[in-house]
Amino acid sequence: MMADTTMDAPRQLRWRCQLNPAAWLWWGVIGLIVMFLLAPIIVVVIGSFSDQAYLVFPPRGLSLRWYVQAVSSREFRDSALISLELGALATLISTIVGIMAALGITARQQPAAEVLMGLVSAPLLVPGIVVGIAMLFYFTDIGVGSTFTALVLAHTVLTLPYVVRSVLAGLETVDRAVEEAAQSLGAGRFRVITTITLPMIRGSVLAGAVFAFIISFDEVVVTLFLASPRITTLPVRIYNYIAYTSDPSIAAVSTLMIVVTTALVLVIDRYVGFARLL
Repeated sequence: MMADTTMDAPRQLRWRCQLNPAAWLWWGVIGLIVMFLLAPIIVVVIGSFSDQAYLVFPPRGLSLRWYVQAVSSREFRDSALISLELGALATLISTIVGIMAALGITARQQPAAEVLMGLVSAPLLVPGIVVGIAMLFYFTDIGVGSTFTALVLAHTVLTLPYVVRSVLAGLETVDRAVEEAAQSLGAGRFRVITTITLPMIRGSVLAGAVFAFIISFDEVVVTLFLASPRITTLPVRIYNYIAYTSDPSIAAVSTLMIVVTTALVLVIDRYVGFARLL
């Protein structure tokens, strides 16, 4: 009897859904919400295969000409390389600083930890346009305005909260008894962190780094204030391009960005899982 009950649990769930109209209504509402959220992405992806000289949905014919044009465009290639380099540097710096900040937050008492966490999370609480204007004034005053250095520093500040939160989520799962045992055997604090703590939270560190890269690669509001004609990231290039033309090459570039972002999110889910980060 016990075996039959365990085996029939999924069957009982399906049976309840079949007999409960409210369940079907609930899942129908969820499906509509998901379709509403995915509709813009679906339109962009399908529209990128149009054979027309302008963006139309649904497309009258299918073609890859806009992908060829986007990939062969020197402006898009240069901007994509700048975004990749910028994202890699910002991710590296924010990951290192974020690990140290998260370790510092966990080591502090409650009031000090809350203050430090508030300072780290400040870029998430302030509107992006305000952050952009403030960074423009500050970096101009110190002589690095509209330079690649300013973009790296700005993106590091913007991506740091995501790394800190991810690493903190990983630190909550660490067994402190293992660290205390290592310290009782003579290991110093630095050695405990590098040989025990970090290997135990490497999944969370990877997740934070991937999130940081995604945020940096897609960031446009603050970057608009700091970019220059010689240093233009891919999102800013798309923003400027779409102001003068509406051909589907923008949809093709956007689709490629969606593919990259989705692949990185799948990496997070594969090695960490979103349940540990929520």
